[in-house]
Amino acid sequence: MPASAPDAAAYRLVWRWHFYAGVVVMPFLLLLALTGGLYLFKDEIDQALYRDLIRVPPSTQQASPDAWASAAERAAGGRAASVIVPARADQAVRVRVDRADGEQRTVFVDPHMARVTGSTSVGGVNETIKRLHSLTLFGPVMNVVVEIVAGWAIILCATGFYLWLPRGRPVGAVTITDTDVRRRPFWRDLHAITGLYVGAVILFLAVTGMPWSAVWGQQVMGWVRESGLGRPPAPVAGAWHRAQGHDRPTGAGWTLDHAALTVSGHSRHTATSSLAVVIQAAERSGVARPYAVTIPSDPATAYTVTHQTRRVENTRSLYVDGRSGAVVDDIGYARFGPVGKAVDWGVAVHQGLQYGQINRLVMLAGCVGVWVLAISGLMMWWRRRPPSLSRGRVNAPPPLAGSRARTAVVCIVAPLAVLFPLTGASLVAALLIERAVWSLRQFAPSRSNPLH
Repeated sequence: MPASAPDAAAYRLVWRWHFYAGVVVMPFLLLLALTGGLYLFKDEIDQALYRDLIRVPPSTQQASPDAWASAAERAAGGRAASVIVPARADQAVRVRVDRADGEQRTVFVDPHMARVTGSTSVGGVNETIKRLHSLTLFGPVMNVVVEIVAGWAIILCATGFYLWLPRGRPVGAVTITDTDVRRRPFWRDLHAITGLYVGAVILFLAVTGMPWSAVWGQQVMGWVRESGLGRPPAPVAGAWHRAQGHDRPTGAGWTLDHAALTVSGHSRHTATSSLAVVIQAAERSGVARPYAVTIPSDPATAYTVTHQTRRVENTRSLYVDGRSGAVVDDIGYARFGPVGKAVDWGVAVHQGLQYGQINRLVMLAGCVGVWVLAISGLMMWWRRRPPSLSRGRVNAPPPLAGSRARTAVVCIVAPLAVLFPLTGASLVAALLIERAVWSLRQFAPSRSNPLH
């Protein structure tokens, strides 16, 4: 049965969204896939590049943690902001130092002798990879672009699955039927089966990356915080406050990101805060190493101790009065609200941590799949480019008969545009641009030749 006019138009519209989304966002997706794939192996990268800075002679002796911070401050010329205490005795502690000129350094310190073994820019190469992944290396506004790209990636997956649905066949492509790389059917089948087998992973990566986005993520975080579905109530009324810059907790995860506690109601008899007092409290409380200690600039703010876990169920944040060593609060995953649990679980899987090596390999498959989809999509376009270019069209495949095309328009793209407003706005902009270009094409011949 031939497709009706509305179905044909709707199908071509879905195809164009898929095509344009690929053209516009694929360069960004390639960068995100490359950097995301590299970040899955951040531990291996650290060991390969900074082995001489990380490894220290094991010893039963331990210098004062305050001596670690002092040594790092002298070496980098700034103020210690956080310390990562390693799991092994033959590894250096890592002290983040914030300089007055805005530069941040990671200083490696032998915990036994308080001797500096070296320093790098904050986070080293892995931090650069991370900032490339979020595009914040190019300025904070680019985090908005990441949100738009992630939204379009979701549209790519949804429309791609719809386009995979069979047209006159019992099932869509599940194997490569033509092995001749010179022919378009090979690239079409490769594109289809790659999307079929790893599309769910790509969709998962796009969705779980959204909570860290600049607009949608912050709005969701605010809603979760206010609704009580994320972080638990503060132990003292009004004790939570949003920490920025120097005081932002290190490694706290999404639910407790930016969350700092005051020490109101706790002992203030100690004249000055002490990193040693905080680490003693962490050890007494049984916080497993490795853990990070955030050193606040305000003495009324508690030190934050976060276990650097790989499984989300082991998440733990300890808030300690740096003057008395009193534990203000001890928050684990079990105290998170349902949305906070779900998001933190998604982030852990996204980073390839939650389920060990198999988790990392599956996420890596998604990153590789993005590149395969990009290359195969480009080759498909290349094989049909002469007729497309000569007629000034994208040359969409034949439309699908029936009502599924209209359903696709309503059920696939419209909800995504509403759920992710930035993506919806960019979708509207794309449609307006397309309409304007089409109008100009229609107008131009009539001006040059009235007979056309």
